[in-house]
Amino acid sequence: MLILISFLMGHLSKMDRKGRRLRRILESETMTEQTALSVQDSPLARKLSAFVHLSADDLVVMSDLYRRRRHFSVGTDIIQQGEPNQSAFVLASGWASSYKILADGTRQIVGFQVPGDFLGLRSVLFRTADHNVEPITPIEASEIHRRDLIEAFARTPRLATAVLWAASRDEAMVVEHLVDLGRRSASVRMAHFLLELGARLRLVGLADRKGYACPLSQYLLADALGLSAVHVNRVLRELRENGLVTFQRGRVEFDNLHQLEEFAGFDREYLDHDGPLLP
Repeated sequence: MLILISFLMGHLSKMDRKGRRLRRILESETMTEQTALSVQDSPLARKLSAFVHLSADDLVVMSDLYRRRRHFSVGTDIIQQGEPNQSAFVLASGWASSYKILADGTRQIVGFQVPGDFLGLRSVLFRTADHNVEPITPIEASEIHRRDLIEAFARTPRLATAVLWAASRDEAMVVEHLVDLGRRSASVRMAHFLLELGARLRLVGLADRKGYACPLSQYLLADALGLSAVHVNRVLRELRENGLVTFQRGRVEFDNLHQLEEFAGFDREYLDHDGPLLP
């Protein structure tokens, strides 16, 4: 009888250990699924999904890039030109601008960043930062170190490929901005810029075909587009009076999207937003 009782207790103990192990496995899988679900609606995941279908494992790795969440106020540079060992950031909410300071102290804005964009990706790969990044609105962003990127790319090459796509798309936008400054008239330049912003924001769920909220002042637009603030005001009035687009009180409204695209010669192919190329 004692032998039988001992056998049964040992058997029950093994079953209990197996049960606990199974519970841990199920809990781990549940946490992985929950993490993937919480990340897949993030602006970065929405953006990268335009290139590659992100698996649950990809999303879990991406979630690791969000673990250093920080807040920054307007007017505080989060990346400084010429400084070594800078971090990169993923913008979760708010708007930022990238700009260069010239030798005479003047500033040139080279781009605006919206949720889902990387801030200072080159800064984490170069030895020193080649530009500044400043919040336009209060922002929330996740800090990323060089080691974070290397480890994430090693774990999921698909994510690495998607980030390369995002960097390539940013390069394509730089090419369009060079064309803006060199060949497009002021009104076409402004129309093209507002359409591009709209397409970028729609990709991350922050705009529709009617318009979007936009915190950019006329002075910021002037700096980015190579115009004076007075000229920006005149161009926006011209576009509004022609029934194409209205930018007032922090909102861009497309009054006639089709005609505005024709006027600007806007071909969104360079943004490559037509769906995943990789299954």
